[in-house]
Amino acid sequence: MKGSSTVAEAGPENGNVRDDEARAEYVYQLVLEGIVSGSFAQGSRLRERELSDMYSVSRIPVREAIQRLEQDGFVATFPRRGAVVRQLTLTDVNELFDVRLCLETFAAKEAAARVAEGGDGGRLGELMEASKAAIDEDRTDDVVLISAELHAEIVRLSGNRLLMESVKPLFGRMRWIFGLAHNRSNELQREEHTQLCNAILNGRPELAYSLAYSHIELGREPVLAGLAETLEP
Repeated sequence: MKGSSTVAEAGPENGNVRDDEARAEYVYQLVLEGIVSGSFAQGSRLRERELSDMYSVSRIPVREAIQRLEQDGFVATFPRRGAVVRQLTLTDVNELFDVRLCLETFAAKEAAARVAEGGDGGRLGELMEASKAAIDEDRTDDVVLISAELHAEIVRLSGNRLLMESVKPLFGRMRWIFGLAHNRSNELQREEHTQLCNAILNGRPELAYSLAYSHIELGREPVLAGLAETLEP
């Protein structure tokens, strides 16, 4: 997330394309974080003027950020109501797990293959240890955040740039949904993460694929169960 100094440097008076993009990205990240953290609740309105005042930018980057959030599935726009934070459904959650099974298993296999060829898995090892520490110390918020970072690092380690771009909204959805309900033993997650990361770091593509698949699929039912009473089908 870019700091406020970036926005100040890219203020409306400068008016070039790069600054416009920087402001829109800045607002996008802040609003996305607000949605994921629950500061902007599901169904709440996102008023351009209020966000413009909140982040000290013009309404143009706010509008661009909201359009991008709508494209990424976090916001919906309605006549006379404007932009609102989407109401998640159980179908959304199921679809997230379906897509993860397609993309993240491929990423894990490719990441292990790259490590076997000499790729650097150092960052993945660091995140594995950070995840263990967060779970051992019962830092719930950090567990969710580091878990998302760990999965994102596996995708990065795959070396597939198109995949990296494609999964960015996916990991935002993961943090959003897992922040609402996880309902699964953190200790079990720690063990699964350790096995998956070790398979990648040891350069074993087929094992990494299988472990990624089971890790994702085993997480589906507890999350659905945890959200069954709060989300519509």
